[in-house]
Formats: sequence, C-alpha cells, structure tokens
Amino acid sequence: MVMSYEFNIGKYNSSISIVGRNPPMKDVREMPIIGGTGLFRVARGYALAHTIWANNLGDAIVEYHVDVYHFLSFCTTCERSYIVGI
Repeated sequence: MVMSYEFNIGKYNSSISIVGRNPPMKDVREMPIIGGTGLFRVARGYALAHTIWANNLGDAIVEYHVDVYHFLSFCTTCERSYIVGI
C-alpha cells in the first residue's frame, strides 16, 4: 500500500508518504514513513493503523497513530512531531 497525507494548514504545509503491507485482518498494522514534501522532506517514522469499523462492501474507518521525525535544517537539528488520529 502507498499513501500520502497532505497537511495544508499552519506550519505543517507539507505531506508525508507511507508505504508498506496493510493486511486488513490484522488488528494493528505498522507501516514506515519514507519521506514527504516541504517540512517533511527526508522525514522518517512509522504509522500504526487500527481498523475501527469495516463492512462487506470494502468501506472502513481506520485510525492512524503517526510518529514522524523530520529535520529542521538538514542534519543539524531534529524535531519530533506527533500527528495522532489522521
């Protein structure tokens, strides 16, 4: 699975990219964050996905807990961002 989340309000006017296996029958799935755009360029981290509700038509409500590490000015400082419940 590949997906990007865009943030377009405030200082996080950027996006993150999440790639990895997402087996729907598993209660909690872990997927890596492999970068993004803007403030999240070269970001690293992980996303935990948990399905809250699903039906037989393929509709679902999924909760994501995301832990993102991004660099403020390449290789000099690092800030940790918590984006919970995307």
